[in-house]
Amino acid sequence: MPSDIDPQSGFRLPLPKREDLDDIGKRHYDRVAQPGASLAGLQGPSGIQLYSPRSAEHVRALNRYLRYEAGFSPRIREIAILATAREMDSQFEWCAHEPEALKEGVAPRVIDAIKHRESTAGLDETEATVIELAHQIFRDHKVTPDLFAKAKALFGPNKLVELVMLMGNYAATAALLIAVDMQLHRGQKPLLPLP
Repeated sequence: MPSDIDPQSGFRLPLPKREDLDDIGKRHYDRVAQPGASLAGLQGPSGIQLYSPRSAEHVRALNRYLRYEAGFSPRIREIAILATAREMDSQFEWCAHEPEALKEGVAPRVIDAIKHRESTAGLDETEATVIELAHQIFRDHKVTPDLFAKAKALFGPNKLVELVMLMGNYAATAALLIAVDMQLHRGQKPLLPLP
């Protein structure tokens, strides 16, 4: 582990103590410390967000809506998250969501295409479109008219905007994880090949 990483938190800042937090911070702490409240628990984005509990409430509400209430199938949701994690080279996000994607029925072939940045040829059209959208947004910084038209035809304009918001939400989380050099949980093996 790098020398600037706190051994308890797994990132560059110590995990705040519950008793040192204000009421909003204590509510956030109690909510995310519950088993099953998040994929990573306090050693992850929820623990980092204890440094900004007021914003965490809003981020959590947006994340909940985009993941569970926006109407995406669990499979498409996890493909969008994995494609974003891959484009951001976020090992922590990838390790949290690859098992979740498998649980939600994402085919290993699709996961491997994202993981190894392989061609999407031969994949389901909707799955391939989500992956290509992440590539173009985060790698190319430009979405072609053809891909936009295909995504709009598949999802409709409202769901397309929410799909991009879901990806953006996970890109923001990846940025936070990168800034604090979030380490994998002790004993967890990296799943994402990084340079």
